[in-house]
Amino acid sequence: MSTQAVRGLPAILEKHPDDVVITFAKRTAMGRAKKGQFKDIPVDEMMQALFKATLEKTGLDPSKIGDICVGTCHPPSPAYASRAAALAAGIPHHVPITALNRLCSSGLMAIRCVAQAIQSREISLGLAVGVENMTLNPRPTPMISEAVDKNRQAHDCIQPMGWTSEMVAQTYHVSREKQDMYALLSHKRASQALANGIFSEEILPIEVRGNVISVDDTIRPGVTMEGLSALKPVFPDWGEGSTTAGNASGIGDGAAICVLTTRERAQREGMDIVGKWVGSAVVGVEPRHMGIGPIIAIPKVLAQLGLSKEDVDMYEINEAFASQFAYCVEELGISMDKINPNGGAIALSHPLGMTGARQVVTGLAELRRRQEKVLCTSMCVGSGMGAAGIFINEAPPLPLSKL
Repeated sequence: MSTQAVRGLPAILEKHPDDVVITFAKRTAMGRAKKGQFKDIPVDEMMQALFKATLEKTGLDPSKIGDICVGTCHPPSPAYASRAAALAAGIPHHVPITALNRLCSSGLMAIRCVAQAIQSREISLGLAVGVENMTLNPRPTPMISEAVDKNRQAHDCIQPMGWTSEMVAQTYHVSREKQDMYALLSHKRASQALANGIFSEEILPIEVRGNVISVDDTIRPGVTMEGLSALKPVFPDWGEGSTTAGNASGIGDGAAICVLTTRERAQREGMDIVGKWVGSAVVGVEPRHMGIGPIIAIPKVLAQLGLSKEDVDMYEINEAFASQFAYCVEELGISMDKINPNGGAIALSHPLGMTGARQVVTGLAELRRRQEKVLCTSMCVGSGMGAAGIFINEAPPLPLSKL
């Protein structure tokens, strides 16, 4: 049964009534921080629009929702804002909600929270959300006491993420040229996907203040190696100063949502099944080398499930910075043909709380196009952690007209 430990590819592909399945997985379009389509829209209003659009699209009876978990990092009073957004969207007051923050993995942790609540039989249907508005809620400066700050690792874990990017580049000898090469690939893939309408399959249009938002405004077509090479470092005082606005993740705004339930309930109530939750892993790493988290998290989740890296059809690995992304890809020994085929956060942006859920939405949509099965998502996590998750595509093939 799926509540027991499963090991190996044939086992995770089996179908059981108590499997935790995903019946809906969509995201908003993303907005460029300070200049984009969400720059004036706070997270509660973003969530209200996302909840309303989800209920309308799925026909889900909101009174049947057992719990909601929202992954987000920087908004003040996120549990209050999330609760208010749900109520304003028409979700009844008897449906509870919580907010959690594991920094860059918060969206994935929201999915994990709901999946595990279903596995424990506390609920049988829940919503997982990842949301962030980095325009209105930029990263606050972490504050720790002088006594705690005397510990080197404690001091390192609250440093700006750009510093950790430079520490990875310096320690692991990731050149500026290599960083720009990986960044260029992300920009090119995302631009091509945008031009081909690929993202329309994963984006749920939402209406905010009379405007329908349905297309990412974060992607920059026409990026060239010459243009990337000409950019000045954004952190020239740290390390070798190789991180630029072109080879680091964009700062952005957006939200993503997954509806999870048991296979038995989905089939009984006629819900579409688009994917299956299999499992996750969370790890800690040296804080100053925060970006290497996927190198530890991916092997851990694969080992837990008895999988090899070759068993995975596609990886969504967050591109926090090209320095850490390049090092992770090469240390893991995974072909870029399998990683971020439509670009990653360097091109798309990285709304912190959204990303962990967005990668699941993006990955399942791409596996459906490819008619492949196994997705591994992963990201480094601020303060020195990493996370990874395994999901199975179960959506029917796309019509030929959309392939």
